[in-house]
Amino acid sequence: MTAPILIMGATSGIGRETVREAEARGLPLRAFARSADRLTETDLIQPFPGDARSPEDVARALDGARAVIYALGIKERLAMLWEVETLFSETTKVLLAAMAAQNVARLVAVTGFGAGRSRSSMSALERFGFNAVLGRPYADKARQEDLILASDVNYTIVRPVILTNGRKTEKMKVLRDRETWRNGLVSRAEVAAYLVNAVEEGLDIRAEVVLAR
Repeated sequence: MTAPILIMGATSGIGRETVREAEARGLPLRAFARSADRLTETDLIQPFPGDARSPEDVARALDGARAVIYALGIKERLAMLWEVETLFSETTKVLLAAMAAQNVARLVAVTGFGAGRSRSSMSALERFGFNAVLGRPYADKARQEDLILASDVNYTIVRPVILTNGRKTEKMKVLRDRETWRNGLVSRAEVAAYLVNAVEEGLDIRAEVVLAR
């Protein structure tokens, strides 16, 4: 059987949709999350409970994997307005070290529109509202992106725009040219389909994309 794809953040949001997408295509996967023990093990899905900040847990989860899809997220909460967020940069630092140690080269990492270089593609009004609500989490996503960009992995940085729970359609666009980056809507299912395509087809290696309808 083909080596599994490690999906980090596999029990919620985009990660959960990515598990569904990979399973529907008959691809073996390792579903990593703190709550992964709630998942049912199948011939394709190997639940892997663990802490993404733990080098030991990440190293064990990565063993034998052929690629990583990073889709960790945080729960929206009022404290996001003032608390400093470090989850994305800390877990990415752990992951990159483990990938280097185990010679796993392929990383498809979900960040978000407004992180890193995509922030300059927002209008002044968008930036104002964005900074007021999501400024601290996205500051950490920017640190995360810097770590990835400085690494030796075959990365794809994936920035979805505003997420919905809609179905998968053919309307989503992969915006590769920085001049075309813009805000909008996209479903988690559409994002998940691109993430699996990126691994399976070797799309956009060492590149940054925005996903929007």
